[in-house]
Amino acid sequence: MALDPHSAAWHFDRFDDGSQRGITIMELLTNPSNQSLIDTDVRLLKSVHHNPSKFGIAEEKLKPFEKLLLKLEGQLLDGMIFQNCVEQQFDTKNEPASVSKNSTFAEEFAHNLRTIFTNVESKLGEPSEIDQRDKYVGVCALSVLHFQIFRTLDKKLYKSLLDVCKKVPAITLTANIIWFADQFLLDKMTPAAKVAERKNLQSIKIQRETFLQQKAQTLCKDVQSYYLFVSSWMMKMESILSKAQSMEKFAEDLSRRCNIFIQGILYANSLSNIVRTTMNLYMSMQKPMTKTSVKALCRLVELLKAIEHTAHRRTMVIADSVCHIAQHLQHQALHSISIAKKRVISDKKYSERRLDVLSALVLAENALNGPSTKERRLVVALALSVGTQMKTFRDEELLLLQVVLKKLDLISELRERIQVLCNCNFLYWHRTIFPIYLDDVYDNAVDFARVHYMFSALRDCVPPMMHARHLESTQVLLECFDEEIMDVLNEHLLDKLCKEIEKDLRLSVHTHLKLDDRNPFRVGIKDLTDFFSIKPIRFFNRFIDVKAYVTHYLDKTFYNLTTVAIHDWATYSEMRNLATQRYSLSMTEAHLPSQTLEQGLDVLEIMRNIHVFVSRYLYNLNNQIFIERTSNNKHLNTINIRHVANSIRTHGTGIMNTTVNFTYQFLRKKFYIFSQFMYDEHIKSRLIKDIRFFKETKDQNDQKYPFERADKFNRGIRKLGLTPEGQSYLDQFRQLISQIGNAMGYVRMIRSGGLHCCSNAIRFVPDLEDIVNFEELVKEEGLSEETQTAARQLDSVLTDLTRNSAEGTEYFKMLVEVFSPEFRSSKNMHLRNFYIIVPPLTLNFVDHSISCKEKLNKKNKVGAAFTDDGFAMGVAYILKLLDQYQEFDSLHWFQSVREKYVKEKNAVVKQQNVQSTNQDEKLMQTMSLTQKRLDIYLQEFELLYFSLSSARIFFRGDQTAAEESQERKEREDEAAKSSNGDSLNNPSSDSSIK
Repeated sequence: MALDPHSAAWHFDRFDDGSQRGITIMELLTNPSNQSLIDTDVRLLKSVHHNPSKFGIAEEKLKPFEKLLLKLEGQLLDGMIFQNCVEQQFDTKNEPASVSKNSTFAEEFAHNLRTIFTNVESKLGEPSEIDQRDKYVGVCALSVLHFQIFRTLDKKLYKSLLDVCKKVPAITLTANIIWFADQFLLDKMTPAAKVAERKNLQSIKIQRETFLQQKAQTLCKDVQSYYLFVSSWMMKMESILSKAQSMEKFAEDLSRRCNIFIQGILYANSLSNIVRTTMNLYMSMQKPMTKTSVKALCRLVELLKAIEHTAHRRTMVIADSVCHIAQHLQHQALHSISIAKKRVISDKKYSERRLDVLSALVLAENALNGPSTKERRLVVALALSVGTQMKTFRDEELLLLQVVLKKLDLISELRERIQVLCNCNFLYWHRTIFPIYLDDVYDNAVDFARVHYMFSALRDCVPPMMHARHLESTQVLLECFDEEIMDVLNEHLLDKLCKEIEKDLRLSVHTHLKLDDRNPFRVGIKDLTDFFSIKPIRFFNRFIDVKAYVTHYLDKTFYNLTTVAIHDWATYSEMRNLATQRYSLSMTEAHLPSQTLEQGLDVLEIMRNIHVFVSRYLYNLNNQIFIERTSNNKHLNTINIRHVANSIRTHGTGIMNTTVNFTYQFLRKKFYIFSQFMYDEHIKSRLIKDIRFFKETKDQNDQKYPFERADKFNRGIRKLGLTPEGQSYLDQFRQLISQIGNAMGYVRMIRSGGLHCCSNAIRFVPDLEDIVNFEELVKEEGLSEETQTAARQLDSVLTDLTRNSAEGTEYFKMLVEVFSPEFRSSKNMHLRNFYIIVPPLTLNFVDHSISCKEKLNKKNKVGAAFTDDGFAMGVAYILKLLDQYQEFDSLHWFQSVREKYVKEKNAVVKQQNVQSTNQDEKLMQTMSLTQKRLDIYLQEFELLYFSLSSARIFFRGDQTAAEESQERKEREDEAAKSSNGDSLNNPSSDSSIK
């Protein structure tokens, strides 16, 4: 594990300016749990010392950090700064005046303590409370200082201080100050008094726990109440500040605005106290918060930031109003002071004390006659502390003056107070509530715009992090915080929203399927459209656009899934349209090539696995279609020209040449096996014997290869052995030739698919013979370079399409020319015997074909098939490579087969005529079945003959090798002549050749 840069223990030195460091030290002083954090870090350091690499920490950095940690512990925790401060010596020998012996100072000190406490106590916990809690901290600290200097304890005041903690137990900082004060005072008390005070401290702890229990029950009610209050206040602010000020009722309008502004401060203060104290008490007492409490506190944080945003939105109007309100309040204060001053002047009795009071009132007037700065208001407060003596003000006048001055303080510091009260940087230490908050936002799916307020609160955590000193760069800490918040947002809101939208679109598009119950009256419905109506959320240096995020997710998902299953393009297109209609999402077109539901197996996939394809698919020569041999499903896949054309349109015409190259590599491997079989001694010797037999007996057999000889060969091969599947060597050889033929059939289909694709692409060109040159036309018009480039590309595409649609590449011719020299070479003389093995192969193929077709009518259709023209293609291709068409034709094999089966059929018919008089039904049925079997065999041989004849056309079976060579030589001569003619007509061409 790596050390977490966000850990609380690593942030003791995070502030470098005075005020913020003071707050941090106060946190350390007033939180006893920090000692346990220090202890935990010390123990962690010992573990890191043993294995620094495990924690990702450099060993040389451990010792400086350990020293810093011990220094912090010694100075802040063990050093007892507060106690050292109050226990210092205030009386010195050289000073003439004694502090501890000054009874007047002691009395004044005690009087001020009681007065301040009385003013603070009356406001604590009240709706009008503003800064009384901060002052209460000062009263507690001053009471400790008073005891230390004068060694007298006002038990009544001390008891009142503890009672306030019981009254408002949520004052965590104050309670901890009391704890320090108590620990300090306990050392000075008698044992009996110590026991009593420890009971008081225990009761405060119990009171805190009771407070948390009560607060957990009342938080929801507080949210409802403050939601109404703050909403009403925001509407009043918008209403008052949007209207122009009436000059007739200017003072009344200023008073109304003043009250509204102050009401906002009071609401912000109350909300801040509830949120801060509740969260800190839960953490301090290590009590778990319920989800309900977390949600309620987050709502209060939103209301707090709503107040700040309202004030910020009307900053210009508020700034203008504040100046007028301050002047109006100063006028009221001056009026009250002038009345009191007249009262003092009217008294004829002269005394120095009365003169001091009068001077203080004059000073207050002078301070109020000017801008309402902090220094002037401080002078007014100090002056009035003297000027209010000797009954210069009546009670109601003094109360009114105090209210006016308090309003003046709040109005003059309106912006600063709202910023401080609405600052939510404390959420940095409570950011574990953020996932629960986002879950609530997603589950409710109502008023999603409030998430702006929560991110505004999280942004308040950034300024304190800018003062971090435990890292080399604060940017690291900021990036970690940014990444953490974004990960939580994606996991608990955005990703869930994306998946829910995608799920809704899928279910809506597939309503024709049997799905779960989606009746909104029974299962409910969640309206997610509110998520897409809010403005982008600002966080750090980015804007989080929920609508754009979901749109990008759907675009990416739909595009990727369409490329995986292109036949589903229509489904995803419909989902895009539905997303636009239902959620107003601006979806992007995938711009993938248009597909059909007949996409079939992709050419690219076949090309990569051509060895699997040719063994699992069967070729039909006439329909030019491939059919799957067997399937685990109840249907068989087929591949035809349209499928290939669609695939070529997807990948481009360049894939055609690549496919032929893959086919060439495949044929090389298969022809090696072919050669090995033909070279086998058992096979070669039998073939040589059959060739010799045919040459010796052809005159006797009317130049025909006997059917019985081929059948004998077929049976003889089976005696050499069978595979575990019951196949002979000739069966395997037949399968090899069928696979070679399937590969050639696939090449033929690729060529036909390419022509089909090019023809569809070029069909919009009106005249293929007369295509204008767009580049020249664009240059004549003087258009831009980009337009000329586009025109050049268009000309190139049209030229390519025209050439491909007019003439397809002769792939068969290429594959013949590349293999034929090797097949016809002297070192492969054993291949010359191939033509004599074709008759036994045809017998083997016919038996296999009839067996496959008979299985079509059986329940178990394993091995059933109705076509396998790959065998005919393979035989025709190999005969062409060996230039043995004439040798094979000399066998007159198919005539021999036809004569054989016709002869047997005639014999059966003759026998039927003879047996018809005997009325032997069983014999007649047997002869009928025999005749039917002979018809089937004869038909299969006829079909094979037609298929072989058709396949020979593809390979120019009418030409011999010598004729092909002569034709190729003539073409080369014509090409050379035309080239010479061009060079004579074009001197530059001639020079370039040289």
